[in-house]
Amino acid sequence: MRKHYIDNLRWIILLILIPYHTAQAWNVWGEPNYIFFEGNRLISSITVFFSPYFMPLLFVLAGISTKYALQKRTNKEYLIERAKRLFIPFLFGTIVFMPIMSYIADKFNCSYSEGFFQHYAVFYTRYTDLTGADGGFSVGQFWFLLYLLVISIVSVGVSVLMKKVISTTKKSIPFWFVFILGLPLPLLSEWLSIGGKSLVEYTYLFMMGYFVFADEKIISIADKNSWLLFGIGIVATILNVYLFIWADIEYILLNTITKYVSEWIMVIALIGLAKRYLSFNGKVSNYMRKRSFLFYIYHFIWVVLFQYLLYEICGNRTFIIFISTVLLSYFTTFVCCEISIRIPFLCLVTGTKYSPNM
Repeated sequence: MRKHYIDNLRWIILLILIPYHTAQAWNVWGEPNYIFFEGNRLISSITVFFSPYFMPLLFVLAGISTKYALQKRTNKEYLIERAKRLFIPFLFGTIVFMPIMSYIADKFNCSYSEGFFQHYAVFYTRYTDLTGADGGFSVGQFWFLLYLLVISIVSVGVSVLMKKVISTTKKSIPFWFVFILGLPLPLLSEWLSIGGKSLVEYTYLFMMGYFVFADEKIISIADKNSWLLFGIGIVATILNVYLFIWADIEYILLNTITKYVSEWIMVIALIGLAKRYLSFNGKVSNYMRKRSFLFYIYHFIWVVLFQYLLYEICGNRTFIIFISTVLLSYFTTFVCCEISIRIPFLCLVTGTKYSPNM
């Protein structure tokens, strides 16, 4: 049976991306961005509130989905499906969307004055911090697809090596041990880190989904304790926001603790809550499940474009730009999803299954 709570939790988390990426334009810690205004602590708090756990949760969910996928596909079938689903959209997004976003960033942040087509030479020859904020080369949000492809390949190799152990071990790990499994996260966060995104950390989270959270007994206990865990996670998340954004004195150790407690506890809590409340399928959930991947593909370019245009129209009116960007980006992203899902070629290059009855 399809685990509808996994699908529903995934698309709900993905919807956060538009306000999350919109808020990054006002970050107060100086992170490069395609559009960068002056720092705003209130808006920056949106990013910091979600950042500890929303990407880790997506990798854990991917690990769970992989466990179930390999139960009905061979390793070869799974890897071919991953290549179509991830590698082709990665190339498409990097080649088609990223030059546009990088061009806008160069114009806004660096006062680039040449035309769009002339900027292609800049995009493909300027390799700096790989954020694209200075007009240089970047894979943007499509790093997630590349990481997921690499990790998926690794997971097949690990599953083959672990097959004998997994097939003979039928006893679930104790639930208390799940909390212990979160302890390595701070140590892994700097390993093979590109732009602050650790391939090792995300591989670990993916494997936790595959080996731990695909266990229904673990999920059932997480379900029973979900509200308690959610309360602990929210407290840690709010403390992390306060310490990182609002505190006048740096508490580096305490801030690190709250960040990783938020990350791991919120992952467990949200999966438990999803099991309890999102185990259903209906018109809305089915609609969003089929379009969630397209939403990820298309959302960021609209955020950047509307921030650029609205600044030209409205000037430095922070909250008007923020709210208008969020609303307009949701609308245009879903319009793109509706167009894309009806065109076979666009389905191919965005890793989406085409169906004439979408």
